[in-house]
Amino acid sequence: MSLTSRTTLTRAAACLLAGGLALTLTACGSGSKGSADAGSSGPVKVGLITKTDTNPFFVKMKEGAQKAAKENDVTLSTAAGKFDGDNAGQIAAIENMVAAGVKGILITPSDSKAILPAIKKARDKGVLVIALDSPTDPQDGTDALFATNNEKAGVLIGQYAKAAMAGRTAKIATLDLAPGVAVGQLRHDGFLKGFGVPEGDPSVVCSQDTGGDQAKGQTAMENCMQKAPDINVVYTINEPAALGAYTALKAKGREKDVLIVSVDGGCTGTQAVKDGKIAATSQQYPLVMAAQGVKAVADYAKSGVKPIGYTDTGVNLITDKPQAGVDAKDTAYGLENCWG
Repeated sequence: MSLTSRTTLTRAAACLLAGGLALTLTACGSGSKGSADAGSSGPVKVGLITKTDTNPFFVKMKEGAQKAAKENDVTLSTAAGKFDGDNAGQIAAIENMVAAGVKGILITPSDSKAILPAIKKARDKGVLVIALDSPTDPQDGTDALFATNNEKAGVLIGQYAKAAMAGRTAKIATLDLAPGVAVGQLRHDGFLKGFGVPEGDPSVVCSQDTGGDQAKGQTAMENCMQKAPDINVVYTINEPAALGAYTALKAKGREKDVLIVSVDGGCTGTQAVKDGKIAATSQQYPLVMAAQGVKAVADYAKSGVKPIGYTDTGVNLITDKPQAGVDAKDTAYGLENCWG
């Protein structure tokens, strides 16, 4: 890229100024000049705001956005809160990106309701806003949503668990996320739907929240075993919670006779499926979400046509022990397409 040192210093200063708030903001790429923003002659600018910049899911999402930015000839800026739930950091990131002249913002909202006023201000100024992975509440708070069908992800592992039980009486523990979080509720509801039992069914003998954390997953599983020692099916919100459950079961010598199913498809979790610690997981694709989001902004800059509604970015059941009637891919596929 050919830039004068004065231009380089100006861009660097802009990056440092934006990064001074309670978030991580990276400006920065040196994307080639592509289609211009309306009324300007500069390159199309796209912003990506994730919940954190340390979670492997969001690291992979950022990689997907960076690759797509190069392919679509746009300049990418990225930002993240200091922690999961840092709504103030995400608001500051939106404001910085709007001030910098972005054409579109991709965001994984930490707080699906509290972020709405900041998103509305951006949209009122003509900025396209696309939610990735997690919808706002309501979903039409953004122009579009690119995400896993989380209910379908739950349905797949519910169907798998039902088939794997082969008619045996199920004693189910659900290790969930947290109250009021849409992603966790959709996966939980999908699992019950796939297994064929309603909420409150007596076959669900224990439900505990884990926050998706491995240590909390272990504690939750220990609590459930105290409440119902004959548990034989465990649904978990994600693979860290599943591995926590496995640790608790192994300590009791029960890791071989309890079926664990999960959602996410990270590399560690997919390896755990291969190793037999988790029977199956539903794999989602953060790189695809980000890549499709960047392309949507680039297309909008060229055509003026906004994407609308929900775009399913795909989910596959991953297992090396397939069950009749349940579509699945093996761990070789899962490890080729995992993240983290």
